[in-house]
Parts: sequence; C-alpha cells; structure tokens
Amino acid sequence: MTEPVTPVPGADEAQARADAAREQHLAAADGAILRADNLIAGYLPGVNILNGADLYCHPGELVGIIGPNGAGKSTLLKALFGLVKIHEGTVTLRGEEITNKRADSLVTLGIGFVPQTNNVFPSLTIAENLQMGCYQAPDKYADRFDFVTDIFPALGERRGQRAGSLSGGERQMVAMGRALMMDPSVLLLDEPSAGLSPAMQDEVFLQTRAINKAGVSVVMVEQNAARCLQICDRGYVLDHGRNAYTATGTELANDPKVIELYLGTLAKRD
Repeated sequence: MTEPVTPVPGADEAQARADAAREQHLAAADGAILRADNLIAGYLPGVNILNGADLYCHPGELVGIIGPNGAGKSTLLKALFGLVKIHEGTVTLRGEEITNKRADSLVTLGIGFVPQTNNVFPSLTIAENLQMGCYQAPDKYADRFDFVTDIFPALGERRGQRAGSLSGGERQMVAMGRALMMDPSVLLLDEPSAGLSPAMQDEVFLQTRAINKAGVSVVMVEQNAARCLQICDRGYVLDHGRNAYTATGTELANDPKVIELYLGTLAKRD
C-alpha cells in the first residue's frame, strides 16, 4: 500500500507567495529597462539554481536583491550578464531580447557588471584600469574619466597608483568606476560591500546611490540586507531561486514576515 505524501511544512504558503510575486511582476514590469521572466538557470546541466526567478528594473531605479546564502542572488545577476546559462525564460533590455548574449556584447548594449571578487587589474594603475573599461570605445575615455572621477574624486587624485596597492574599499571604487566607463544604462553590482569595514561599506552604499542619481539604473545583490533596503527604491527577497517577496525597500524592511523569515537571520550574519 502506498503511503500518503506528507506535505512539506510551509510549502503551500511559499507557493502562494511565489504565485503572488509572479502576478505582481506581470502587472508592473511593462516599460522596464531591464526585465527577466521566469528564469531557470544553473552552472551544470540538470542542476538549476534559479527556478522561475523574475526581475524588472525601471529607468532610474535602484533595485536591491537580498536573501539567504544559496538563494541564487549572484547567479541571477550573472545570468542577466550572460555568465550563467539560462535554460528557460527570457531577459530583455529596452524590450529587446538579450537572453544568453555574450558579456562583451551586453557591455556594448549598455549593461555594466561589477563582480564581487577579482574585479580590478592589480598590476595596472587606476587610470589604466579605467581605460580598460572603455577598450571597446576608446574615444569615450576623456569624457567618461571626468564623469567617473566626479563620483569618485580619489580615483582622479591617485590615477597613477597601481590598483594592487589599494585597500579593498578603494579597489571597489576602481571596479565600479571601470564598469561606468562605457556609459551603461544599467549597472549590475554583486555584493559591493562584501569584506569591507563598516565605514567603507557606508561609503560604497553612498557611492551606489550617487551613481543612481547620476542617471544609471542599478541592480544590486547584497548580504547587508538592512543597509541595502535603506537605499534601494525597490527590493526582492530571493529564496530557492525564485522571488519570495518584492516591494519598496521600506516596505520590505518593515514587513514582519520578511523580518521573521529573512532579515533576522541575515542581520545576525552581517
């Protein structure tokens, strides 16, 4: 005799949240500059990290992605930038499908990406790192150098210093500045505050907001959930490779269920 299947505790509630998040996505994603629909993706065939993730970012928005370790946050960002194979679903930029396009093509189309680690050329100077950021359009260098050093004045003042001699926070500035050199309309940031001192974390968050106010849409993955929700216009809570909650940063930060299920755990780890 076949034993009845025992429902997983909370599974129905989780599915209901996912369904609600999906309906909300479909209702609000029109007109987004960057949009991802029902992404299923992973690093190995048959092993998916993303299990139906949705995301949209409207022009001028700063969107934060938070969630527990292993939720698929960085994988989602890498899938948007063509670094992880998308098996199902679509990514669009200004309404044009860019699913699984090569990263160098996406840079040309207007997407910048800052990885969490190994994000500078340590043997090159600050100026040379920034120059590498616009190798596809070297004629942009002078104008974009002025734009970047207006946001990060220290990079202009120390342009001749080798990146390998910089602190972690200073390297992060170089990496973000280099990604801005091609004048992206959307900037993807993967854990920009990871490994930094509290003071440098605050500086990175302030600089991220300054980049956004300068006209660049930003999608940021962060483990410092509370600080991320303070600066973002809208946030996603990712869990098991799909959206568990989405709302404004303030609404998520004050949602009792989000605090109970996610923010409490993340706050202890941050």
